[in-house]
Amino acid sequence: MFGLTPFRRDSSIARRNDDFGFRSLFDSFFDDTFLPGFFSVGHAMRADIRETDSEYIIEAELPGVKKEDIKLDMNDDVLTISVERDEQVKEERENYIRRERRRGSISRSFYVENVKHEGINAKYGDGILTVTLPKEEKAASKKRKIDIQ
Repeated sequence: MFGLTPFRRDSSIARRNDDFGFRSLFDSFFDDTFLPGFFSVGHAMRADIRETDSEYIIEAELPGVKKEDIKLDMNDDVLTISVERDEQVKEERENYIRRERRRGSISRSFYVENVKHEGINAKYGDGILTVTLPKEEKAASKKRKIDIQ
């Protein structure tokens, strides 16, 4: 009796037995990329974080996303960028009906401390979300030496 072996499309055995690339050709041809690449499995939201003397600047790549689908939340010292898409395509022609539903979401959180919550600005253009987080004045350090008895 044969044992059960999990199938993985990118296993090294399959790659070794595929001398001419036919397997990858057929896999890519029949692979139905139902969700756009941004919402595909294993894709993380790419972001760049810069710091100046007066602010933090976060630039997140959100290609193909509408501004209305983006949600920003600042909770304590954690900024969360989330995107949720729910699309329906309905196309009817003679002897042909196509209906698709796409749903996907992605989110990413950033810990940023000493930020003025009321001064946070965000703008979105050309697939890039830019969030500017102004820094608060440096608070006095809360350090205290504790004696051990």
